Amino acid sequence: MAKIGIIDVGGGLRGIYAAGVFDWCMENGVQFDYGIGISAGSANLASYLSGQHGRNYAFYEEYSMRKQYMGAGNMLHGGTFLNLQYIYGTLSNAGGENPLDFAKMNENPMEWYMIATNANTGRPKYFTRGDLHQDDYRVLMASCCIPVACKPIEIDGVPYYDGALGDTIPLDKAFADGCDKVVLLLTKPAGTIRADGTDRKLARAIRRRYPQAARQLALRAQHYNEGIEKAQRLAAEGKVLIIAPDDTCGVKTLTRDQEALKKLYGKGLHDADAIRNFIR
Repeated sequence: MAKIGIIDVGGGLRGIYAAGVFDWCMENGVQFDYGIGISAGSANLASYLSGQHGRNYAFYEEYSMRKQYMGAGNMLHGGTFLNLQYIYGTLSNAGGENPLDFAKMNENPMEWYMIATNANTGRPKYFTRGDLHQDDYRVLMASCCIPVACKPIEIDGVPYYDGALGDTIPLDKAFADGCDKVVLLLTKPAGTIRADGTDRKLARAIRRRYPQAARQLALRAQHYNEGIEKAQRLAAEGKVLIIAPDDTCGVKTLTRDQEALKKLYGKGLHDADAIRNFIR
């Protein structure tokens, strides 16, 4: 039996596109053997593993509009623009407004990883479900921890940032772990060349405290572009299926526009149909 993997590289609120792909998978009974999530992709995968159709959609389209979720006011209280504790604690814990079905997620036999980046070393850490505990979803927070918008998340005394710094497009990991074929979910059109201007600015802001993480952040665009090139080569060989929107509908990492988000979700639902033939 072929081992089929899926990688969701995240992309802030553009992750609603991949949420559409996962909802399609749930609607069509598509199960993967292996998954890797980065940033918002880790959260998408958690709800996919727990079989909670539509759960991710609410986080992007509804909760992201709330000031507790993100906003300048959060900077005054917690020193972070994105309130990860609200997203992955208050809303997601048992008794929260939209709890993650932790038991069901744990029963899912799929092998999966959530990537975060060690802020001290700049190296990726591949967390597993064993690192998640009921109502302690710091691994998801760490994977989504955008430098400057958030303070690093501490786990076992180690500070972590967003997984995209350490391993931007983790195809090598998936194939090294025995995958025969991989579905790669992007949240920008596949031909997009990523520019490094914003990353370099953000890197300067964290350089003094976390020089290694800053170095990785400054190189993120280069690593992304190299990863896409590799993905396109592997796609030509039939080993990778790239699923990416033809257009982001104007959604950037932190764009709060409900109509645009709905549209992008619809594109994910539609584009996911390509998975059917790829995994046959």
